[in-house]
Amino acid sequence: MSERAAPFHCPYCGDEDLRPHETGHGAWECASCNRAFQLKFLGLLNRGLVRNDGEGDGI
Repeated sequence: MSERAAPFHCPYCGDEDLRPHETGHGAWECASCNRAFQLKFLGLLNRGLVRNDGEGDGI
């Protein structure tokens, strides 16, 4: 998948009226609360997933 996912809701007011912001990739603006924000992928967590196969503490 080469496309990036877009946010569905504003993280400040929860409204769905979002538009890409002019500052660049990952920047969005909310028409409802008049805020601009940026989303950024930081990376994968080191701990990963734990299997629940009956041994130890699982998910």
